[in-house]
Amino acid sequence: MQYPIIDSHCHIYPDKIAEKAVEGIGSFYDLPMCYDGKASTLIEKGNQIGVCHNIIFSVATTPHQVGSINSFISNCVKEGEGRFTGLGALHPDTENVASEIENIKALGLKGVKLHPDFQKFRINDERLFSIYKACSEAELPVLLHTGDYRYDFSNPDRMADVLERFPELTVIGAHFGGWSVWEEASDVLSGCKNFYVDTSSSFHWLKKEKAKEIIEKYGADKVIFGTDFPMWSYKDEYEYLEALKLGDEEYRKIYYENAAELFDIRLP
Repeated sequence: MQYPIIDSHCHIYPDKIAEKAVEGIGSFYDLPMCYDGKASTLIEKGNQIGVCHNIIFSVATTPHQVGSINSFISNCVKEGEGRFTGLGALHPDTENVASEIENIKALGLKGVKLHPDFQKFRINDERLFSIYKACSEAELPVLLHTGDYRYDFSNPDRMADVLERFPELTVIGAHFGGWSVWEEASDVLSGCKNFYVDTSSSFHWLKKEKAKEIIEKYGADKVIFGTDFPMWSYKDEYEYLEALKLGDEEYRKIYYENAAELFDIRLP
């Protein structure tokens, strides 16, 4: 644990509904969940591998959830006393995008999280364009779930279209830019301006040689560490990345430097 670690992909929920929410995610993906989705658990388990900061968020599955989720995440950031950076929720059917973006910034949130699988939209659908335009103008990065061979919501060709249409928009493509279509994603999306990827929910399926190859293709400048809390064991995610035997500069960028720059995080 020679580097500070920022975990840039953390779903959290209010304690009273956390276990039910996590159960729902497990059912959706047919995967066992490692943790309970509570902020206190996030801190406790992250501390075990040296995580000093977390990017937290939740997904709005209906437009009316946006306000309550953003208030919840903002309160968690305040109560976290410097441990958390929050991303705002938006929904593709949000009516007044400009107003919601203003509220996200007023709450001190540093980006926007969208999840096309849960929210059922194609990422290059025109109804998302007002969100991308507003986020670009507000200089808010967008963290997008990307990829899935079972659907056609966010696969690499659609991501490339978004990046071409909104060249000033900063996008983080979760799961190395395309869950289950990792190689295609790195072929299509590496080198795209303002496009970053996180490492979340990928190591379980990728051989170490392939993961290292994908990191090298994107370049360490464009990769950030993320675990997809509450899905995977912190210990397992950390040990896998360490086993890749990357260079010191690459680890510094992936573990904390890139995320700190993207989200304006000042570590102690």
